[in-house]
Amino acid sequence: MNWPYELQIGWRYTRAGRGGRRNRFISFISGVSMLGIALGVAALIIVLSVMNGFQKEVRDRMLSVIAHVELIDARGGGMQDWQPLAAKARENKAVVGAAPFVAAQALVARGEDMRGAMVRGIDPAFEPTVTPLAAELKDGALARLQPGAWGIVLGSELARSLGVYEGDKITLAAPNGQVTPAGVVPRFKTFTVVGTFHSGHYEYDSNLTLVHMEDAARLFRVEGATGVQLKLADVHSARSVARELMLSLGPEVIVRDWTRTNANWFDAVQIEKRLMGIILTLIVAVAAFNLVSTLVMMVTDKQADIAILRTLGASPRSVMAIFMVQGAASGVIGTLAGLVLGLGVAFNVGVLVSVIERLLNISFLPGSIYLVSRMPSDPQAGDIIPITVASLVLAFLATLYPSWRASRVQPAEALRYE
Repeated sequence: MNWPYELQIGWRYTRAGRGGRRNRFISFISGVSMLGIALGVAALIIVLSVMNGFQKEVRDRMLSVIAHVELIDARGGGMQDWQPLAAKARENKAVVGAAPFVAAQALVARGEDMRGAMVRGIDPAFEPTVTPLAAELKDGALARLQPGAWGIVLGSELARSLGVYEGDKITLAAPNGQVTPAGVVPRFKTFTVVGTFHSGHYEYDSNLTLVHMEDAARLFRVEGATGVQLKLADVHSARSVARELMLSLGPEVIVRDWTRTNANWFDAVQIEKRLMGIILTLIVAVAAFNLVSTLVMMVTDKQADIAILRTLGASPRSVMAIFMVQGAASGVIGTLAGLVLGLGVAFNVGVLVSVIERLLNISFLPGSIYLVSRMPSDPQAGDIIPITVASLVLAFLATLYPSWRASRVQPAEALRYE
């Protein structure tokens, strides 16, 4: 294939490693620049993939307990008949499950130990269609939640902190007490622990309790349900589906998706990921702009060659293209090497970490401290493509000044002392 001579000469300069100590030194500097770009790109891919993995693990454990979307009566009263609202929401094709719930804060006490907790009243017949945790407990603890039996299922950490086991009695204190001649007196009700659950998410394991919806409604004096929970076919579409439901259900219903009920966590993860991406992109930028010094040294070394090309009829634009090809080739090689290295590590980071842990006899993620005991990784095209493009753009920008300087070389000046 007969390529334009700018490409041929530029590629030849990229591979230059012979012809004297100076050329070998320039080639070494060029190789270091490519290595820096490769390591920067690989670091970006690996770090963002691991962050995606942790985010996915926490999100999945969170969504095993809570619904994707909640529908709440804007008037603040209960829903005596929640079925029509659920049926209207199910008209949206993205909604695949619906279940009623009663939610309230309460104090859980056993003896002198007392903890604040979220009490969620559920219907065991419908709850498994909405949350994976309920589906796992369907034939176990949830089956023992019978209306009027005053049974309760505790999070594993909450049960441990209270020191209770299945069959023990605990007391729930409702915040909206009853008015007596002596003043407002909290309402107390004794429940029997019929089981525990472990979601893997500390916040819910230490704070959430499940009771039958009818018992919760009687305790908190709610008529029917306080809202309806929805499960979506695609968890990532929660915000868009919530907007559609707001329009279709009207202002009488408050629609909250999981990204808004957990807005602090969701926003913190997104901000942390953006900042980490910016920091690591600066590493790629430093490596890319090392190409500037490499190309400046090459231009200085090749002034005689440039002058000969100019006397043979090469235009300043052609000379500029030669050195842009050289710099761009270094950027492309470094970026592709970093892409291969980064993806190779990202897809096998769990295996590599396990090997390092065995060799050093340490544990990076003790299961007793962290939510996960293995290093998760989730490479996403939405991260990898921008990283690759940014690296190539930075490498291209780094070639502009040295290439422009090469195009300004005057043949007479360059050949004066040759």
